[in-house]
Formats: sequence, C-alpha cells, structure tokens
Amino acid sequence: MKEIVVMGAGPAGLTFSYTMLKENKDCKITIIEKNKSVGGISKTIKYKGNCMDLGGHRFFTKSKEVNVIWKELLKVQGKKAYDDKVLKRDARLERGGLDPEKEDNVFLIRRRLSRIYFNKHLIDYPVSLNMDTLKAIGFKESVKSCLSYIKSSIFKRREDNLEDFYINRFGKRLYEMFFKDYTAKVWGRYPDKISADWGRQRVKGLSIRKILKNMLSTKFHIKEKNKETSLIEYFYYPKYGPGQMWNLMEEKVKEMGADIIKDAEVESIELKENKVKSISYVKGGKTYKIDADIFVSTLSIKDLINMMHIKNKKILSIANNLPYRDFITIGLVLDNINLKTDGTKTFNNITPDTWIYVQDKDIKMGRIQIFNNWSPYLVKDIKKTVSVGLEYFASKGDSFWNMKDKDIINFGIDELIKMNIIDNKKDVISSHIERVEKAYPAYFDSYKEFDKLKTFLDKIDNLYLIGRNGQHRYNNMDHSMLTGIRCKDCILGKASREDIWNVNAEKEYLEEKNEKNN
Repeated sequence: MKEIVVMGAGPAGLTFSYTMLKENKDCKITIIEKNKSVGGISKTIKYKGNCMDLGGHRFFTKSKEVNVIWKELLKVQGKKAYDDKVLKRDARLERGGLDPEKEDNVFLIRRRLSRIYFNKHLIDYPVSLNMDTLKAIGFKESVKSCLSYIKSSIFKRREDNLEDFYINRFGKRLYEMFFKDYTAKVWGRYPDKISADWGRQRVKGLSIRKILKNMLSTKFHIKEKNKETSLIEYFYYPKYGPGQMWNLMEEKVKEMGADIIKDAEVESIELKENKVKSISYVKGGKTYKIDADIFVSTLSIKDLINMMHIKNKKILSIANNLPYRDFITIGLVLDNINLKTDGTKTFNNITPDTWIYVQDKDIKMGRIQIFNNWSPYLVKDIKKTVSVGLEYFASKGDSFWNMKDKDIINFGIDELIKMNIIDNKKDVISSHIERVEKAYPAYFDSYKEFDKLKTFLDKIDNLYLIGRNGQHRYNNMDHSMLTGIRCKDCILGKASREDIWNVNAEKEYLEEKNEKNN
C-alpha cells in the first residue's frame, strides 16, 4: 500500500485526496493542515451568527471534471431561495433540484452583479460602454478613450509587462483610469513592474472587443460558447458559503480512510538522493515525523524550499525573493447602507451587487462584498441588516498590516463614511477582522527566474506541487482543483508532471510564449 502525505487541506489538497481515494483504494493518505479548519482561502468564517466568504468565490468552471465533483457534493437548487421567495423575484432553477428552504447541501444559482465605484458613480465591471460609464467618465474623456483604444488596436505593443498587456486590450486612457492605480492598490506595484503573465492568466481573452460582443449577445439573446469568467451572468454558490463545499469534501475523504491532522504545521522536510524521505510537523507543542512514499505539497514554494534545508544559494535566493500579497477583510454587520437598488427587488432596497471594486485613488479599500446578495443564508437577520466584507491588500510587516485590529476596523468604517456608503459609526452593529498571509502569489521580483525553481523541484522524484501557492500561480479555485486531479493522474501514470503545470496555461498563452522564444 502506498503511503501519501498531503501538505495542505485547501481545494487542491482535498481534491487530490478525494479523487485519488475514489480511483485507487490501495493507498493511505495523511493530510497535514496548518489551520483549525479546511478550505484555505476558500473557507467560510462564522461570526455572531453571520457567515463571511474570504475574498468571494464564485463556483463557475469550464472544466467538466471539476463540475462533476462539485455536483457530487452539492445538488443544484430546484426551488426558490428565501430571498427570491419572500421578495417574489424570478429565479433560475434546475428541474428536479433541491429546495434550499428544506435542504442544506444545495448549490444556489445566483445572479452576478459586480460594479466599479469610480468618481462617485457605480459602473459596470468589467467596464462597459453604456450611459452609466459615459456619465462617470464624461463625454470628452469618453471620446479620448475611444480614440486611444483605436490607436492601441492599430499599434500593438510588445507585451513585456502588465502595462503593455492592458493597453493593447483597452487603450492607454482606459488603462490609466481603471487599471493602473487599482493594480498598484492590489499588488503594491504599478503594472509596468509586473509580468504580463498575470494578465494572461487572470484576464485572458477579456478586451473592449470581447465586452462589446458580450453586450450585443446579451441584448439580442445570442448564446456564447466560451464566455469569459469575468462576463458570466449567473454562478453557483453553496447555501452556506464556499467553506461548506470543503467541509463536505473533508467528511468524504475521512470516510474513504484518510487522516486529516489539523492545527499542525510542517516545519522541516528531509531530502535524500532526490527524494523526500520524511516530513516533520508540530502540533500542540510536540514534533512528529512521518515517512511516506509520495509527498504532495500545496505549501508556498518559499516555505517549502526553506524547509528542505538545501545548500544551493541560487535556488534559495530565488525562493526567498518570490513575492506574495497578503489580504485583510473587515467583516461588518450594518443596519443599512446608502447604496440602493437599481430596480431589482432586495430587502431594504439595498444595491443587488455581490462585489463592488473601489477604483477611487483616495480610498485604500480594494473591494466591498455584500453577503446578502451572495446567499440569504449567510446573514442572520437579512430583513434588517446588511453584512459586508471590506477587502484590503497589504504586505505582512507593512504599516497597514501592523496596525491593531481595532484601528484597521475603524479605518475601514471611516472610508465607508467618506464614500457615503454609511452615514456614521452608529450604523455599524458588529465588526471583526480576518488576516490571510500569502493570499496572492505575485509576478515580479525573482518570479522572472521561476523556471529554475520549477526545474529544481521537478527533479525530486516523489514530490508533487499543486494549488495556488504550491505552484506560485494566481489560480482560480477550479484551476487549483484541476492541479489536484492532474497530480492524481500523474501518480497513476495517466499524465506527466508538465500536465500539472499546464493547468491554467491555456493554448493561446503557450503559443504566444513559444512565438516569443523562437
């Protein structure tokens, strides 16, 4: 029987374990998880009867394999959810699906509405060329933006960085309005200092042309086969948030025989002759050692390399200079907000947005989540209160990260008042804060030498790297799951290591990269 150790119980680690145990009974899996709960940054936080999603996780994928797994654990709704039912709203339903008022393990089908807070207006995200956008930008600037886009379409830039990538797709004027400063807010760097690889992974086919095509197809009810994720109109969402999915998968994995050791941190990895011999982890102040045949890591590559105690100074330098962006969410329960509905029926007539991207230069906040609109079951008293998450991007050790929790919470509340989203601090019923380290692998500094790290790690015969931090790649949740599936395939002889790395490296991107190298 093969002994397998999985480091990390996020979407990638759990999916690997789930699919491996389904397909191969002749293995023993032990999962080591640093936190007290599974799910990584896709977990759901509960506080005083309200639930908060870390970062917002829409369940939408182009992968049939991922979709099958999701629907094995959660069935799609066939009856109206509480808010649609009480407000007598139309809702998308699946024939034969479950009633979320009677069943818990349900995928809700939710309407996606994300907008941008810009110049005291709410405009579509991604940017659309409609009247709301024109009002926010102004007529003169709109004309200049159109001319700038035409120019960028004729005179294409070589894409040496993220700035070039954005200008080629949106023109310089729109880039400077909507991408330049917001990117700096998120990453702490301007786009000209970030690799274009980030855009190829996260923005991919999105452009003005794609947005116009989407606007026309929506207006005339034309079905698009390969719609960009940023343009979808509906998505699945677990009744009680994304953590519900991973808690269910944890139960299934345990039922299939896996051991999950939580609140335990890997501290060292023993290498011998290009193989991992064992790992040591700390739990409750005691150190434990595990020997195994195969090791699967979702740990950050920076931490992984240092745990191996290797002597190669170049590899250590690249790993230690890999950049990450950390994340802080302030959870607030409010008695109301000043952002009101555009006509959609909502409790207290609040705006129906799921996310609001804050593009104002004078506001540090990056995004606002409105949990009432993700699922009515996340909010304890949805008829009387509004539950929001204020998202901030930081780097561990910087001045914002080092502020006391209460000061960060007050900072967020003051920004809501400044934006006129609430009137004063009396509107806040309760508050709490969540900090997430290494939430976003970044594409600058030593990332340009990442291939050397990849080559070094791929030579370790029985070690496989999966997930967002495991591959230092800004993957979506479904891509992280796919790396777990491909890892299972690789171990079973159905795929190669390169197939694991190729997840979320679409054909267009690979062809473009090959053309540059030729």
